[in-house]
Amino acid sequence: MLLLLAACTGGSDAAAPTPAATQVAPGGSGTVDLDDRTFTLDVPSGYDASEPAPLVVSLHGYSEVGASTATYLGLRDQSEEKGYLLASPEGLVDRAGKQYWNATPACCSFDGADPDDDGFLTRVIETVQAQYAVDPKRVFVIGHSNGAFMALRMACHHPDLIAAAVSVAGANDADPSACTPGRPVSVLQVHADTDEVISYQGGSVGPGAPYPGAEQTVADWRAIDECDDSATLGTADYDSTLAGPETVTSSWSCSQGTEVGLWTIVGGTHGPTWSDAFAPDVTAWMLAHGRQA
Repeated sequence: MLLLLAACTGGSDAAAPTPAATQVAPGGSGTVDLDDRTFTLDVPSGYDASEPAPLVVSLHGYSEVGASTATYLGLRDQSEEKGYLLASPEGLVDRAGKQYWNATPACCSFDGADPDDDGFLTRVIETVQAQYAVDPKRVFVIGHSNGAFMALRMACHHPDLIAAAVSVAGANDADPSACTPGRPVSVLQVHADTDEVISYQGGSVGPGAPYPGAEQTVADWRAIDECDDSATLGTADYDSTLAGPETVTSSWSCSQGTEVGLWTIVGGTHGPTWSDAFAPDVTAWMLAHGRQA
């Protein structure tokens, strides 16, 4: 199962960023060193220090690397088009030589280590905020697979920093008491209903702890965010290998202007081949859900 998880997290080769001693110039990409950990920072060419920009944090899947996952999700091109700063941090390396995030008991610290990835990602955000003009109400996190588990954990633990989170094939902690943010956070769950690695119905990764399914994860966030009972439904074409529109979209309006959404890719896999519509739509969703209060 671990080999399957590593093989299916998706990713595209990206140009290696240049090391960044201080700031990355507009239109550039650089590796930022935080002593023991690193992240890649993409700065759009239109960045203007007099106009606070949104910040998107992209979290890779198990065995993947930051910049390649950001490319796979289409976030790097959209950073340039939409004008947001993009941080792509790197997880630690386990005994199998794979990068991972310590997100939940289910995924994916398979060695039993307990690194403070919450603290590291908080440092990433604070570092970018210290060096660039960042709109504090428009800090977003998106992840795929193991990175999606971590994105939801950040939303649970850091609602003061995170305005919205997108989970692509991830899940909440199975223990509801592990997610008590104290304020609403917009959350979007994107998941194929035939995902062969992280099951849409819930399950476990090998012999590990259980994780909830996509619909339960969404139900948990609807309760946290005090959402309306009725959903707005639609369809979209987000997987170019499937006859579209194959994706069923559901959204619920919630307290303090937040929203919870579920995009179900009917017949899809753990690593979809994204259509041209996916990256523009998922980044537009994030940018539309800045914190109102």
